[in-house]
Amino acid sequence: MVSTRVLSPRVAVIWAAFFNFVAAFGLGTAVAKTMGKGMIRLEAVNLYVILAGLLGAIVWDVLTWYYGLPVSSSHALIGGYAGAAIAKAGWSVILPSGWTKTLVFIFLSPGIGLVLGAILMTSAYWLFRRWPPQRVDRYFRKLQLLSAAAYSLGHGSNDAQKTMGIIAGTLFTAGILKQFYIPFWVILMAHAAIGLGTLAGGWRIVKTMGMRITKLKPLGGFCAETAAAASILGTAVAGIPVSTTHTIAGGIMGVGSIQRLSAVRWGVARNIAWAWILTIPASGLVAALVFWALHRLFPAA
Repeated sequence: MVSTRVLSPRVAVIWAAFFNFVAAFGLGTAVAKTMGKGMIRLEAVNLYVILAGLLGAIVWDVLTWYYGLPVSSSHALIGGYAGAAIAKAGWSVILPSGWTKTLVFIFLSPGIGLVLGAILMTSAYWLFRRWPPQRVDRYFRKLQLLSAAAYSLGHGSNDAQKTMGIIAGTLFTAGILKQFYIPFWVILMAHAAIGLGTLAGGWRIVKTMGMRITKLKPLGGFCAETAAAASILGTAVAGIPVSTTHTIAGGIMGVGSIQRLSAVRWGVARNIAWAWILTIPASGLVAALVFWALHRLFPAA
């Protein structure tokens, strides 16, 4: 919305943050349950593992934010959590069933976003082929408000749930919860946190997504956001922790490639893709190193 000039930067982040938080009501906790108990054996997890996992994810997130690379915080969290758990108890802590669908969708989610974005863009060009460009622009400036709201709902529903899963796992590991479930106050906290994070701006990422991959107009912004929203909301209901970053980036590339292949800056896309590939192992390695350091300081870890 910033790059297409539908809203000013300040209003755009408020709009997105509001729908990040609204996603707390009614979109379930299937992703949180997968994240909290479906990927790592909880009996091998303690508070040091969770702390090391979070620190591993944060280090990778801050590093890639500094360089303006829109990587998946979700996959950084998954990688950090797994890396710390493996450092503590070995590879046997991994639950293959939870990882299979997650790893498959690392590759599928950008592809789904790209294909849906391209289909929507092609359909829109055909449906509105007789309209003057100025009229199309005015029409989709309004529609992009709805597509951005839907994408922000999907972002909140999927990404906030990953944090919920980690928090619930912490509470269960600490003995505060007698069985694993997601308390409502945890749901509210996670969505409030992601909304506040959106309000903070993240302008380096905004610039990369909105301007460096391809030039977007309201029609293209609507198609990319709608494609991403459809795939993210679907996977949230199915309990698959996909990357909203991967999906929207794929949607933007699909929209750009329909205009012409050279409209997409494939060099930028290549750098983003490498960052995607490295996210899980890099955050996992940092988390493992942090856990080993904590274990040296606190042998009980």
